[in-house]
Amino acid sequence: MSRITLLDGSIGQELVKRSNTPATNLWSTKAMMDDYPSLGALHHDYFGAGASVATTNTYAMHRSRLERAGLGDQIQELVELAVEVAGAACDRRDDGLVAGSLGPFLASFRPDLAPDVGEAARGFAELIRFMGERVDVLLAETVSSLQEAEGVFQGYAASGTEKPLWIAFSVDDTDGTKLRSGEPLFIVTQMMDHYKPAAVLLNCSTPEAIAQGLPILTDCGLPFGAYANGFTMITEGFKQDAPTVDALSARTDLTPQVYADHVMNWVSAGATIVGGCCEVGPAHISEIARRLHDAGHEIV
Repeated sequence: MSRITLLDGSIGQELVKRSNTPATNLWSTKAMMDDYPSLGALHHDYFGAGASVATTNTYAMHRSRLERAGLGDQIQELVELAVEVAGAACDRRDDGLVAGSLGPFLASFRPDLAPDVGEAARGFAELIRFMGERVDVLLAETVSSLQEAEGVFQGYAASGTEKPLWIAFSVDDTDGTKLRSGEPLFIVTQMMDHYKPAAVLLNCSTPEAIAQGLPILTDCGLPFGAYANGFTMITEGFKQDAPTVDALSARTDLTPQVYADHVMNWVSAGATIVGGCCEVGPAHISEIARRLHDAGHEIV
């Protein structure tokens, strides 16, 4: 049987849901600023469900996003707070990893914005430096184009960190063999051969699309995995400038049992890093943990 790293589920989306306040352009950053103890409780809930990773609530903490709200000068303080809360949850557990989340430089699911590689690299390098030594791994999430990936890799190199990098690509919900940019996923294998990150994943796409794309990752020669979202679809409304998450809706059919079925299929295909993204919560992670244990896998 395999040694499986079990990621947590949704951090930002779950935190916003628990805050029970109107959605804002700052998304989970605002929720954390208003009530950071709830973030700690969320990390504890995921560890209690069986996760072995605490992902920092830094997905949306790019300087450009914060400056829009007049908070650009608080970026380091906010990043350090998110990392501290995740780290404290790991300390109370006595094990587990802190994954420093690096979200899209400009906006999620918008490869058409084509961020300048140099500018993106500087932004990612800044975030990585703010995260410091408390993170165990860096997790670049929802990368929707090869150009976005280039910015991640260049920023990682410029930061001077020695922390391992996991990079997670988001694929088209109707054709999981393509990135959201329309670029064929198989080209990713060439990029991975050049940059050699510690792991490559698919994330924030439907589990059905991930099932289409995951076999392609086996050609990367790297540890691979996936964590899907539970949205019905990525709406055009969410792709507008400065959207809020109320433009998206959750599936009602993706129960913990159904989602765990998808995850176990990924594990059978060789995935060793699995978990959940938006709209996948502690109950889903608990069911995955149970199924992994029942199948004889070791969660590490």
